Amino acid sequence: MKKHGTLNSEITAVLARLGHTDTIVIADCGLPIPDGVKRIDLALKQGMPSFLETLEVVLADMQVESAVLASEITVHNPVVKEQTLSLLNETTVTYVAHEQFKALTQQAKAIIRTGEATPYANIILQAGVIF
Repeated sequence: MKKHGTLNSEITAVLARLGHTDTIVIADCGLPIPDGVKRIDLALKQGMPSFLETLEVVLADMQVESAVLASEITVHNPVVKEQTLSLLNETTVTYVAHEQFKALTQQAKAIIRTGEATPYANIILQAGVIF
C-alpha cells in the first residue's frame, strides 16, 4: 500500500505514465468527455469531490509546467478561478474559449471527472519534467 500521494490507483497510473507536455484534465461533472479519452470518474454526488480538492491532490503528485482554463471562468466562477490560481502558484496559465477548451481535451491522456457543479470548473494540466 502507498504511504503518500494519490491513493486512487487509476490517477496514480496515469500520472506515472505522463511524459513532458502530455496533458490531463480535471473536470466538473458536466464537461463532455471525448470518445477514446480515458475517463477517471470520481463523482459521488453534486459537489463531491470538489474540483479544488481534486486539483490540490493531483498537484501534490504531478509536475505541472502549464495550465489551461476556459476564459469564461473569469466572469462565471471568479471564486474558483482565484482559488485555482492560488493552488497553481507561479504556473503559467493560458485562457481559451470554452469551445476551444473542449477541443483540447481530445488530446488528454485522461479526464478526471469530479462532482463539481459550478460553471467552468475545468483545467488542463500540462506535464513538466522534474530535472
